[in-house]
Amino acid sequence: MRAELIDGKAIAADVRADVARDVAALRERGVVAGLVVVLVGDDVASATYVGAKEKASREAGMSGGTVRLPAATTQAELLRLVEELNGDAAVHGILVQMPLPAHIDPDTVIRHIRPDKDVDGFHPENVGKLLIGHTDGFVSCTPAGVIELLVRSGVETRGAEAVVVGRSNIVGKPMAALLLQARPGGDATVTVCHSRTRDLHMHTRRADILIVAAGRAEMITGDMIKPGAVVIDVGMNSVPDPTRAKGSRLCGDVHFASAVEVASRITPVPGGVGPMTIAMLLRNTVRAAERTVS
Repeated sequence: MRAELIDGKAIAADVRADVARDVAALRERGVVAGLVVVLVGDDVASATYVGAKEKASREAGMSGGTVRLPAATTQAELLRLVEELNGDAAVHGILVQMPLPAHIDPDTVIRHIRPDKDVDGFHPENVGKLLIGHTDGFVSCTPAGVIELLVRSGVETRGAEAVVVGRSNIVGKPMAALLLQARPGGDATVTVCHSRTRDLHMHTRRADILIVAAGRAEMITGDMIKPGAVVIDVGMNSVPDPTRAKGSRLCGDVHFASAVEVASRITPVPGGVGPMTIAMLLRNTVRAAERTVS
């Protein structure tokens, strides 16, 4: 039996509808939720992501927009802009799009964003709150979106063996922390695998819930998946494909054709986790705005 697809587009649409209602309720109280995205340079992929975020925030009824800076912008100039946005009461959420040009240190920039406006959930204060189980911080949008997918799809995480492949600060580490929390979408027994893990196959084969965010195209094949497991593919890779007009195609970190024959549920790429990332960014922003209302 082929796996049931987890429709990230549909679930993200539900989240965004909830956000739009919350934004409208805030407007009635005189507050317009504001999100500003900062894009430095002309990276094509980043520009595409930023455009999607800007469109989604407008559709939700938010104010703000995108500040586009040339690649030659200095770190000091970028930090000055961040400080201006920190002090702007109309801006509730600040997102500096990564990656930044090589001459700008991303950690320094992230640390300059006020934690209560860090809707990306990357500031050390927000990361620390997640690790100790506090719920008043902001959680990195992609792992938060994965939890939302699991909860809204009725996947039982309590007591489940969850394996996360990937240990990045953006996905892998916060993903593991969320799965450990004593709340819906948590209470799992978590293993984190990475590039130095021995016998990866052994770990992935015992996962009831397998979440892959390693950045390697189709690295997880069907024989590495426990029959009946729930598979969440966070990867987004472009691989050569001469049969396509563009000469390439998008794929995840999971070999979908073989995995779909083994798993019970699986996210497609595209259309799985990706739409959830933007939806959770909007949710974080409206939460930030709500906190300013006395």
